[in-house]
Amino acid sequence: MRCRPPRVHLVAETVALVDYGAGNLFSVHNALRAAGAERIAVTADPIGIRMADRIVLPGVGAFGAAMRALAAVPGMIEALNEVVVEKGRPFLGVCVGMQLMAEAGEEHGTTPGLGWMKGRVGALPASPELKVPHMGWNDVRPRAEHPLIADGEAYFLHGYAYEGEGVLADTDHGGPVTAAIGRDNMAGVQFHPEKSQLYGIELLRRFLAWRR
Repeated sequence: MRCRPPRVHLVAETVALVDYGAGNLFSVHNALRAAGAERIAVTADPIGIRMADRIVLPGVGAFGAAMRALAAVPGMIEALNEVVVEKGRPFLGVCVGMQLMAEAGEEHGTTPGLGWMKGRVGALPASPELKVPHMGWNDVRPRAEHPLIADGEAYFLHGYAYEGEGVLADTDHGGPVTAAIGRDNMAGVQFHPEKSQLYGIELLRRFLAWRR
């Protein structure tokens, strides 16, 4: 009889899913649950961020609008800087949530980002041969070893992309396009784990077990 490996229970840990009006919270919440998270706090309260063991920042739409929505929550950016940058708790940015880690975004003008990664977010080049936004399943090709990022295929939906330091993986859309970034306790993915079936669930499972 084959013995199953023991399941890792995360009862003692809380995952904060940041609610700032610019993310697909329901789908991300369900994907985290499927990955094994048992305590998920969907929160727009900086106190909830400070109490959490892990942080997930989702995001959809335009960089500038998302950054303004985040800044409109009193004390939220300060709480994120304290918990993620100063205290080093594991952080995952998803799609626009990943882009906000950059120094700036160039969608509808230049908007400063969180500044955690030395890079900028600019428009994908358009041509008759390439559809923008980049939408659908595409390869994730690791460029550096990282405990969260594996070779595989994920679901993308974006018209802007990160360029700068800390690229962990890329994909192809008329040339290399950043698929994942990170440093220290921070990681971000341009694709949507919650729409990427088993590949996305496995990534979230690795995030829930990630130790720095």
